[in-house]
Amino acid sequence: MYSTAFLDLPPLQAAAGEVHLPGSKSISNRVLLLAALSNGTTTVHDLLASDDTRVMLDGLRQIGCTVDEAGSTVRITGLGGRLPQSPAKLFLGNAGTAMRPLTAALALLGGEFELSGVPRMHERPIGDLIDALRQLGCQIDYLGNDGYPPLRIAHGQGVPSLALAEPIRVRGDVSSQFLTALLMALPLAAGTQAIVIEVVGELISKPYIAITLQLLARFGIVVEHQNWQRFTIPAGSRYQSPGSIHVEADASSASYFIALGAIATGGEGQKSIKIQGVGLDSIQGDIRFVEAARAMGAAVTGGPNWLQIERGTWPLKAIELDCNHIPDAAMTLAVMALYAEGTTTLTNIASWRVKETDRIAAMATELRKLGATVEEGADYIRVTPPAQVADWKAASIHTYDDHRVAMCFSLAAFNPARLPVRIEDPKCVAKTFPDYFEALFSVAQVGTAHIPVICIDGPTASGKGTVAAAVAQRLGYRFLDSGAMYRITALAALRAGLAIDADHEARIATLAQTLPVRFESGKVWLGNNDVTEAIRTEEAGMNASRVSALPAVRTALVDLQHSFQRLPGLVADGRDMGTVIFPEAPLKVYLTASAACRAERRYKQLISKGFSASIEDLRADLEARDARDSSRSVAPLKPAQDALVLDNSDLTIEQAVEQVLAWWHERQPFAASAQG
Repeated sequence: MYSTAFLDLPPLQAAAGEVHLPGSKSISNRVLLLAALSNGTTTVHDLLASDDTRVMLDGLRQIGCTVDEAGSTVRITGLGGRLPQSPAKLFLGNAGTAMRPLTAALALLGGEFELSGVPRMHERPIGDLIDALRQLGCQIDYLGNDGYPPLRIAHGQGVPSLALAEPIRVRGDVSSQFLTALLMALPLAAGTQAIVIEVVGELISKPYIAITLQLLARFGIVVEHQNWQRFTIPAGSRYQSPGSIHVEADASSASYFIALGAIATGGEGQKSIKIQGVGLDSIQGDIRFVEAARAMGAAVTGGPNWLQIERGTWPLKAIELDCNHIPDAAMTLAVMALYAEGTTTLTNIASWRVKETDRIAAMATELRKLGATVEEGADYIRVTPPAQVADWKAASIHTYDDHRVAMCFSLAAFNPARLPVRIEDPKCVAKTFPDYFEALFSVAQVGTAHIPVICIDGPTASGKGTVAAAVAQRLGYRFLDSGAMYRITALAALRAGLAIDADHEARIATLAQTLPVRFESGKVWLGNNDVTEAIRTEEAGMNASRVSALPAVRTALVDLQHSFQRLPGLVADGRDMGTVIFPEAPLKVYLTASAACRAERRYKQLISKGFSASIEDLRADLEARDARDSSRSVAPLKPAQDALVLDNSDLTIEQAVEQVLAWWHERQPFAASAQG
């Protein structure tokens, strides 16, 4: 998952391949709560790993459920009629699928609880649900503004059973989660009389209620409904674990890749996007996004657990659609509209206003940044794409801590103007799809000329490796420590019994061509061996300098180094990254420092690791290495002609990193947009 402040997406050209989606958030959190309320132990397979499910799992542990996790499989032993543990303070982040249902369940079960979340959660209405629960005698107080979390539940005995003369009424035109919360909680109080819920006003997001009803049936509660306005919970209802249950892949998440297939496949050859984990027979309402995508021109086929998408009509066709049945996935249609002929109008989306952010306002603002003409209303949005390719704009997309905004606008990187797109706060996708960008990059296709590279060259002990790794982390880019390549080659040669000299040059070069080297989590791996420490000794450094002077070895390692240039970008450090390996890189930095300064840094580094060292000897070694590296006949150490020289003798690592990032930002076409 990208934890950077922003992620720059280069211009992406096409897409093809297979994507495995994470589990549905809507199903995951419903299943977790139903398992917690049931008698018995439920094994949940393919559970979504996300921020929303994490806060739900943490909350269930706090109220006394036994939760055992093993990857995407979770075993939950439910309360089974026991009272939840209290008092407890539950932090539920920005998860409406946790806040609303847990509030209802705990109010009926009884106990003392405080439920809170992030600031945005405290702006999301819950008053209609609280009003319905207060009809039943539940004691719930607002700890902040009336009608909004945080909440206090102080109802020690709970509501053991209900015998109501009148139906329970709840509004349905603000959020379907209010009705879902009541449907999942009220079986706890179903005594000798059935419980009836009546929806006041139009029920929005009916497909999400359909999910709730199907899952309730899996846990032994069959709820009847009349035209989605009147719901009857049978008398004597009791939750019983189904034993095991599988979570479908998320149909809302599928919408981005369905759209991607419609936008970015096609051209020469047979190209398509295949989605695994959800199919045309999904129980999720957002699977009807397929119908909307087909109306815009996508060619979609599928089976019980898969979908395949290809470009059909191109450009896409503008549509006018009532989106009540696909409120979350409809956001993707707003970005697809950028690639359509004409104006697309999405209506009946008032619920967007009270989601993770005001999504109508957010989508309108960010679409305009890209050059679209947008009209917004209380419950609709109308999108007209840029009239000409030249009217597209590079943009920095503000994501409002909303996962769906971030994922939707990643599709704008496939724009016909070949302009990059910046996604601010990309880590917000962790709410439902932590590995979204990795999945996108696995199927996105782009020429290497469009994959940005930052080269940081310099002499030994100048700090280039530390600075480059930090810059890569800040940008979310891949990292190449080219010096490690030579150190690993030298280590592999010695382990193979080869002396590092001209007599063994050909054999070492052959060995270098197939080195199984990778950089992961701050470690360097040679095959399955962690060689991070082994290649960082002074002896390993001297051996690397000698092996790098062998022309055939250098040639063998060029292709291997080029293979690190992958989406979304690369930061490469070494001695010839800007002069030889990536001469077209848009930013080249030559990082240097005085020999005295570098010797002192290396001395402190060695002493901290328990090695004895002499500053005088280290300085002499560094100066000798500088002379050897700068005078070699192949790729001598020197700044590229267009490199920016940075002397960090008197700079901290953070100051050097900030300077490199500042130079990089100056080169971005949306720099002004990002600052605005």
